[in-house]
Amino acid sequence: MKSIIKLIPPCLLVVMIFAGGCSKTSTDTVAVVSDSVKDDGFVRIFDGETLKDWEGDTTYWRAEGGSLIGEVTPTTLLKSNTFIVWQGGRPGDFELKLEFRIAEAGNSGINYRSEPLPDVPHALRGYQADIDGKNNYTGQNYEERKRTTLAYRGEKVIVHSQDNPSDPESFKANLKNNAWTKREVTGSLGNADSLKSIIKSGDWNTCHIIAKGNHLQHYVNDVLMSDVIDDDSINRTMSGLLGVQVHVGPPMTVEYRNIMLKQL
Repeated sequence: MKSIIKLIPPCLLVVMIFAGGCSKTSTDTVAVVSDSVKDDGFVRIFDGETLKDWEGDTTYWRAEGGSLIGEVTPTTLLKSNTFIVWQGGRPGDFELKLEFRIAEAGNSGINYRSEPLPDVPHALRGYQADIDGKNNYTGQNYEERKRTTLAYRGEKVIVHSQDNPSDPESFKANLKNNAWTKREVTGSLGNADSLKSIIKSGDWNTCHIIAKGNHLQHYVNDVLMSDVIDDDSINRTMSGLLGVQVHVGPPMTVEYRNIMLKQL
C-alpha cells in the first residue's frame, strides 16, 4: 500500500482522502437539509420587491427594501380601514409566519379567513391578529366588522353562538364594549402586561398564526398571546382571504416582511 501511495501525486491523494473521509457526512448533511425543507412546508407569498399577487390601494401600500409597507400621511388620511389582500387563495387550515414593525401611532392587523365588503373597496371582514404601535392590543384576536374582540391578550377562550340566532337582533345584543359577550375565558396564558413586555416597540417582531379547524392561536416573538376555540358555528368562518391593514387614525407606517404561508 505504501508503494502505491508513492505513485499518486500529493494533490490527488489529498482530494481522494478528503472525498472518501467526508462522503458519508456530506450525504447525511444533504439529506437533513432536504428533509428540513420538505417538512417545513412554508412558501414565501411576498417577494419583497413588488406587489405581485397582492391587491390594494397603492395610495397606501408599496413594496420597498424587502418590506410590504402601509403608510398613511397627513394628505392621505383614511375614512375607513383599508387592506392589501393576498390573491393566491383562500386558506382554511394554515400557519402564517412574518415579521412586523409599526410606528407608535400605528394601528394595523393581519386578517385571515376573511371576506371582502361589497360596499367598501379594499375592506375585509373576519378574524384579525391585532397589531398596534402602543402594544395595547397586539396579539389579541379581534374580528373586524363582525363579533369584535374574541380574546384579549393572555386569554384562552371558547366562543359560543348567540342565544337566539333566528332573531336578527340577537347578534347585536351579544356585542358590548367592543367585545363578544358569548365568549368564555377558560384559562390564562399570562398577565397581559407581562406579555406586553415581550413585544418590542418600534422594532421588528415576529408573528405566527396557527389556524386548525376552529382552533386559532396568535404568537408574537414565539410566545402564545391568545388562544381561541370558536364553537360559534353560526358566525365563524373556516376559510377565506388573507390581508394586512392600515387603520383609520393619525399618520402612521407599518411594515411587513418575510411573509411565509404553510397550508395544512
